[in-house]
Amino acid sequence: MLEVRHVFAIIVVMEQAASAQPRHIRYEPDDKPPAALTAGLGLQFAVLAIAGIVLTPAIIIRAAGESESYLTWAVFAAAVVSGASTVLQAVRLGRIGAGYVLMMGTSGAFIAVCVAALLEGGPGLLATLVVASSLFQFLLAARLSLFRRLLTPTVAGTVVMLIAVTVMPLLFDMVTASPEGSSEWSSPTTYVVTMVVIIAVALGSSGSLRLWAPVIGVVAGSVVAAAFGLYDTDRVADAAWIGLPDADWPGLDLSFGSAFWSLLPAFVMVTIIGAIETLGDSVAIQRVSWRQPRAVDYRVVQGAVAADGTGNLLSGLAGTVPNTTYSSSVAITELTGVAARRVGVAIGVVFMVMALLPKFLALVIAIPDAVVAAYATVLIALLFVVGMRIVAEEAADYRKGLIAGVAFWLGVGFQNNLIFPEYLEGFAGGFLENGMTAGGLVAIVLTLFMEATQARRHRLRTDLALSELPRIRQFLDDFATRHRWGTPMSERLDAVAEETLLTLLDVEGADDDLAGRALRVTASKQDGRAVLEFVAAARGENIEDRLAVLDEPTADRPVERDVSLRLLQHYAASVLHQQYHELEIVTVHVNPPSRPHQTGEPDG
Repeated sequence: MLEVRHVFAIIVVMEQAASAQPRHIRYEPDDKPPAALTAGLGLQFAVLAIAGIVLTPAIIIRAAGESESYLTWAVFAAAVVSGASTVLQAVRLGRIGAGYVLMMGTSGAFIAVCVAALLEGGPGLLATLVVASSLFQFLLAARLSLFRRLLTPTVAGTVVMLIAVTVMPLLFDMVTASPEGSSEWSSPTTYVVTMVVIIAVALGSSGSLRLWAPVIGVVAGSVVAAAFGLYDTDRVADAAWIGLPDADWPGLDLSFGSAFWSLLPAFVMVTIIGAIETLGDSVAIQRVSWRQPRAVDYRVVQGAVAADGTGNLLSGLAGTVPNTTYSSSVAITELTGVAARRVGVAIGVVFMVMALLPKFLALVIAIPDAVVAAYATVLIALLFVVGMRIVAEEAADYRKGLIAGVAFWLGVGFQNNLIFPEYLEGFAGGFLENGMTAGGLVAIVLTLFMEATQARRHRLRTDLALSELPRIRQFLDDFATRHRWGTPMSERLDAVAEETLLTLLDVEGADDDLAGRALRVTASKQDGRAVLEFVAAARGENIEDRLAVLDEPTADRPVERDVSLRLLQHYAASVLHQQYHELEIVTVHVNPPSRPHQTGEPDG
């Protein structure tokens, strides 16, 4: 039940803008949908996610044999923290938060290590470990640019596909296992009715009705389940209407004994995996939230990871289990076409209100497994296709295709206990028995190996100033000579460097505060082409977005401002612009003039 609702982890690190076709988005992040629609969607999304938030601490605490009093407190705190962090993701305070609809909730990835912590030292040790491990997320958010070569689309797409491998068997188990005393057809029938209604409404309708496809399917499935006697009405009847937990805050264990130090590495590893999931979610939500595709803003990604760290910090201080982003946010946004951040605020508020309404929590938790499984099947299917698209885009490079293929199938093997099960059973708390985690780690290791064996990169450190252009030209001339490229290629590299530098400076509107800023130019040879990387202080518009609208008529943009962009577009095979809070990175691929160009590439 838990995994169905919370393991919607999607790592969708997509480096380039999508197709220029507009998306079917009814409300973009900055739009203000009607209050009734905002509240309705907030309630709908929260209802479909709250059970996972509640059941995660329940499973962990009961598995560890802790008291019902602590369980009551942990469930209450989890709902409150999930609501607060969801609001934080939507509104963004300073550099914390994405500014998009990203639901936050308890993380099932921590089940094994949390149970171990409770067994070793109780709630105090668990709280201390959660607080300590959350600090690594802040470090990752602050220095995300340092990990850009590791967190690649290949790693992302592989993990996305492995989500289905990990979750789908759990969904099918929920369908085939009918409760004792009920008809053997009760769960399968409920599952089929729920999924058919969701798909029928989503495919056969448009407009506002499509927004309610998930909740219509869940209601229909719950009605069928009630007819079979699957809906737990006693739980709802026994719950109070309004109330606070009777339990007290469990506190922190600051003794830092041997149990803390032995468990900290496992907590840090799982926390980093969770941060990578959040990174992917924050990239994916940007891709499905705008009608016209935009380049990924990595400042948004940094904010999302920082908000995730804040949520975990609050979880530790509150004495409950860690949380993470729910990637169902991405699938639901694409399904409904509503990306307004006001919906994210509404979801968070509903989570916090639910924490004070035991009767309502019981109403949601009573939804049968088969209904939840059907709803999750649709979302996981959509996410699997997203992963396929990412890998397909990257598979043109045989190295990346090899990494994705090997990592995916090894992940399948680990998930099904087909790879050295006698040696891996219980290893690192069962860490490698999860296909998504194992396959993701394989992809990361292979990516590190590929980076280590790439051709040597040549670097030049200079200032971000037009006066440094002669030094940059000399550096690139030496680079071209070293690789035995002729004068035409040297001239092409010079032209690319000049136009990139002018675009970064944006001379017509440059500010004086650029004086003294450092610039690092890196040149390498990859697959017969030159790869230039310009790293400078963060500033200004995204070059990819400017290139995307270069040919669109506009009255408020001077034509002269686009000259450097047009020349850069002419000489470069591809341009990637990554913007972080601390710096911006422009990566340009340049083909030698003598090399046959791919379709759509200009002649030199």
